[in-house]
Amino acid sequence: MPTSLSKHPSNQNLNSKSASFRIGIDARMYSTQFTGIGRYVFELVHRLPKIAPRCEFILFMNEPEFSKFKSPYSQVKKILVNAAHYSLTEQTTFWHKLQQANLDLIHFTHFNVPLFYRKPYLVTIHDLTLSFFPGKKMTKWYHRLAYNLVIKTSVQKARKIIAVSKNTKHDLIKLLKVPPSKIKVIYEAVGQEFSKNPSSKDLKSITLKYHLTSDFILYTGVWRNHKNIINLLRAFSLLTKNPAFQGQLVLTGKEDPFYPEVKTTIKDLKLNSRIVLTGLIPEQDLITLYYKAKIFCLPSLYEGFGLSPLEAMACGTPVAVSNTSCLPEICGHPNALFFDPLNPTSIAENLLKLWTSEALQKRLRKNGLAHVKKFSWDKMVKETWQLYLSNCP
Repeated sequence: MPTSLSKHPSNQNLNSKSASFRIGIDARMYSTQFTGIGRYVFELVHRLPKIAPRCEFILFMNEPEFSKFKSPYSQVKKILVNAAHYSLTEQTTFWHKLQQANLDLIHFTHFNVPLFYRKPYLVTIHDLTLSFFPGKKMTKWYHRLAYNLVIKTSVQKARKIIAVSKNTKHDLIKLLKVPPSKIKVIYEAVGQEFSKNPSSKDLKSITLKYHLTSDFILYTGVWRNHKNIINLLRAFSLLTKNPAFQGQLVLTGKEDPFYPEVKTTIKDLKLNSRIVLTGLIPEQDLITLYYKAKIFCLPSLYEGFGLSPLEAMACGTPVAVSNTSCLPEICGHPNALFFDPLNPTSIAENLLKLWTSEALQKRLRKNGLAHVKKFSWDKMVKETWQLYLSNCP
């Protein structure tokens, strides 16, 4: 039995300072490179000890982050598992270490829960992208079988499910038949670092580093089919034919060999001279690019939360996004310009409208800066902690 120092929270005051449990966190996706889930895990593990000083947190991590991770809080421990998602090690070694850890509760920060784990847990579902857009990495039948088995089992056996948006909650209810009462929506947020203006030196340096020769539209994200980069390129091709537009398109993010059509489309549309491919970049470079961009554009067909538009808003950059999935919910209609992502002409027309209207840019910049303040990592962590308290046995 877990060696908790307090009784079930229903019999006590749900006070962060008084509660004492042994909580596990699946931190295998912890990252200082700040991908979407990596940032989520980072914020959790660094903020939770501040509000729960008597609670012990056990982090299950992979290398190389295990060796690099240091916490100033004595109640934070780490256990090396080195278990990749969907691996045999995930089902054996990780499961065994979870069994030995003597936990009151574990929070799986992604849906990859060992199939035979039977003790109390919460799970965060960031999106159901692979259900709607399997992509080229899910072409084999056994890949699809593994995904469906893992995600269905993880939500069925969880005590509670954290969904990062109402849209994700809706998808869980509709697709996986999860009872609405089992799901708690807890929004993600944007870090304070995105609100700090870069220096003139940084702005000049970024211009030289990435060969920026004019104002530009910025996209940041992975190269996957649901990100809809091809339609963005088609829209950009239409833009370049308009004399009112003389800008560049900057695509950040790691190039994906599974999606060579991004580069072939750029070549076929003869856009090489107008497009900058940065590859994966440091966070400070990303922040500076956000600040320097004239427009941030996300043409995605599906998002679970949509962190990048909020990051752009925090930097004071006007945002244009798809009118699909969670984006209207997270961005809000007064704060961003919306377009039909399946229609390159719609994308191009809205981008040109925003590019040429200083009044619209000013309004979206002002509204976006105010809107992003509604999202807080502290609030996310406090709501998550309350969920821990109400679900510890």
